[in-house]
Amino acid sequence: MIPTERLSLYLRLMRLDKPIGILLLLWPTLWALWLASAGVPSWPVLAIFVAGVVLMRSAGCVINDYADREFDPHVARTRERPLAAGKVSPNEALALAALLALVAFVLILPLDILVLKLSLIALFLAASYPFTKRFFAIPQAYLGIAFGFGIPMGYAAVLGTVPAEAWILLAANICWAIAYDTEYAMVDRADDLKIGIKTAAITFGRFDIMAVALCYAATLALLAWVGWRTALGPFFHLGLAAAAGIAVYHLALIRDRDPAQCFRAFLHNTWFGAAVFAGIALDLSM
Repeated sequence: MIPTERLSLYLRLMRLDKPIGILLLLWPTLWALWLASAGVPSWPVLAIFVAGVVLMRSAGCVINDYADREFDPHVARTRERPLAAGKVSPNEALALAALLALVAFVLILPLDILVLKLSLIALFLAASYPFTKRFFAIPQAYLGIAFGFGIPMGYAAVLGTVPAEAWILLAANICWAIAYDTEYAMVDRADDLKIGIKTAAITFGRFDIMAVALCYAATLALLAWVGWRTALGPFFHLGLAAAAGIAVYHLALIRDRDPAQCFRAFLHNTWFGAAVFAGIALDLSM
């Protein structure tokens, strides 16, 4: 039996006390499941994917903290994380991440073989993303692939194949991830410059707000393309309009580059994803 205090540290390491990451991973997965199933995903498949999102996001957070264990103590926002503070050992973190990934893999065993093959790519993406901050100028793009890989997996689970609109949807998610994670990176820009890691906020420099705006625009354009390919109607477009309004609100929040407001914009992105999902779900229910 794990002592309560130890369990609390593991839950913090998995970031279950901060569900925003789960939601940002969940929304694109739900977009895919609803589109692939014409609005009627099976309950078992839906349950497997929701549980998988929670498990893989948790595993990703553990791996991220393991990769950043030398950096996090020097960043105000992260220095009290369990690994950074020395309350959990690196070996414990690796064992926890492996256990979470194993449970997620067992969950998808009843699904199509294509899902199992894609899950290996998803695992590689989740495990390697934290290290991209050493050498990728815009690691947020890699994050978008990792956070969006539930899209092709969702299509594979429902259809047994991955059609073109799934990849367009994944491209939309990449653009969205660059937008919201640049907002997140704007919070830590000063610390990240000191410790020498790469982020989109640093790469974009004084053009950061323009880049975020362009990424939101690209996200909406790609989603509109998916809607056109799948003959979605007015409710879908109302959802996109609501998402566009939310994006404009985020741009207003970050215009002065105040770290607190940038973090607020990042957290608010769950409503962007929810607006798109609501549009898809309502349109397909008609």
